[in-house]
Amino acid sequence: MLVRVRDLARTYRMGETEVHALRGVSFEVEHGEFVAIMGPSGSGKSTLMHLLGCLDRPSAGSYALDGTFVERLDDVALSRLRNRKVGFVFQAFNLIMQLSVLENIEVPLIYMGIDRVQRREMSRAMLEAVGLGHRGNHRPNELSGGENQRVAIARALVTNPQVIFADEPTGNLDTKTGREIMEILRDLNERGTTIILVTHEIDKAKWANRLIHMQDGRVLRELHGGEIQQLRDLFQGLPQN
Repeated sequence: MLVRVRDLARTYRMGETEVHALRGVSFEVEHGEFVAIMGPSGSGKSTLMHLLGCLDRPSAGSYALDGTFVERLDDVALSRLRNRKVGFVFQAFNLIMQLSVLENIEVPLIYMGIDRVQRREMSRAMLEAVGLGHRGNHRPNELSGGENQRVAIARALVTNPQVIFADEPTGNLDTKTGREIMEILRDLNERGTTIILVTHEIDKAKWANRLIHMQDGRVLRELHGGEIQQLRDLFQGLPQN
């Protein structure tokens, strides 16, 4: 089991007010799954993604990533686990504009202590894999949005992570380019990479094999395969915020 979540809760304090972003979430993700976490703004899906990606810690409950209980780790161990096991693809790409494309892909390898020659070889291979081998010396501001997202995917993959968390990865892209990015994620999954996609769009969630539908900090339902299509009617006519 890659991901095992039990009664996960996250509470934030804003002045005198407590905000319950997650309220006892439980589920599991097997190696090799493609799972979408879907819900409107305020449903807790982004908070959950940050906890699953080891960017934050739960207020209560337990989370095991590939057999390691995250809440028991200190900051150094948590960072090591994140660098070894997790790759991220964000809506805003989160590339460093002062660095070249190749240098951006190398960043997580630097944290892993890999020497410069090997870093460069690994980064070039990943760039070739996403179809941008000719763009290595360019900077992000010289690339299109779709190309930047491909760079972000290459950066996520270069450490050979157990799981990729994709947080609204097509949100800044046009329909055609967004589909191309989803096809890349699907192809990665078909080759064995676990994908956990956070989205508020049913058309993106339909690429997954399983859907975790969240509302008000809780799991409302889980759907599998063709059942995901059933949510289209539920979301039709509702604001997609």
